[in-house]
Amino acid sequence: MPTRRVTAPIARGVETVPRHMTIDRLEEHPNLPAILGVLAQLPHITDADLPKLAAAWRNMVSVAEARCRALSPDSPLVIEVLAAFDAISALFADDIAGDTDYVKIDPAVTVVALKAVRDAVAAVYARPILSRGEYGALMGAWRSVYPRSTILEPDLGPAGPDIKRLLGTLPQLARRCHDLKAREAFEGLVVAALTLDEDEHNNAIDTAFLAAVRTGRRRIWALVRRSAAEGLGRFCPTCRVHGLPSDGLYDDERVLALCADAACALLVSDAVDPWTSAKLTAPVNQLIPLQRRPAE
Repeated sequence: MPTRRVTAPIARGVETVPRHMTIDRLEEHPNLPAILGVLAQLPHITDADLPKLAAAWRNMVSVAEARCRALSPDSPLVIEVLAAFDAISALFADDIAGDTDYVKIDPAVTVVALKAVRDAVAAVYARPILSRGEYGALMGAWRSVYPRSTILEPDLGPAGPDIKRLLGTLPQLARRCHDLKAREAFEGLVVAALTLDEDEHNNAIDTAFLAAVRTGRRRIWALVRRSAAEGLGRFCPTCRVHGLPSDGLYDDERVLALCADAACALLVSDAVDPWTSAKLTAPVNQLIPLQRRPAE
């Protein structure tokens, strides 16, 4: 995700930030620990937390003004903030829709709770340009529920290493215009997607998703699918082109669905029968070894 180059003046009460600093990358951000703490908490937000966040959030004038400042064009890495907002919407899409049996919280409550979440995300990124009072106003609801930052990776289950390996492989497919093995893998996945038994595959993915709901992993499920989309959706770093003219019209979508389904099957591999797991993972088993190739 491209980021905006900004010059951030020191905010009152932030003694460790230079008076004028340039922030190009997240790694350079002076409030990095707090940013990572908030982002890492997102997939760990529980149904019990949502009403607490909603009850604590207040859209007072001071909060609205602080939010406006935090999301201004001159705010550090504001494009990344907006991308994080998109991720939050994806993680809680089912909760907002509220038209399924497994959603137990009133969608109206979830909508308010997510306003508190977005305020916290905006605040931690914009900390260098916010006053102490502005920062506290935006973080108030979040800190009432999560008083301390704890950076915990999402629980990917016993197959976590395989999920990471698969997701880590997907960006390599963006190089298929320069990498013959990546091209072969991509074309093999297209063939697999076109020749699978759709009814059996759809039944398997339905079974796997119900297992994610039953085991409390449905938001991790959404996170895994988004990570797969981000990995496969990258441009080739050499030519800045996505895919090749010879790719079919929907080849990217087919490969993404196949890989995301496999990653999600691995997520619930301890909660589904072997047939379901194999049905969803077998088509991409040829892809996983690509991650083990030495870097070129």
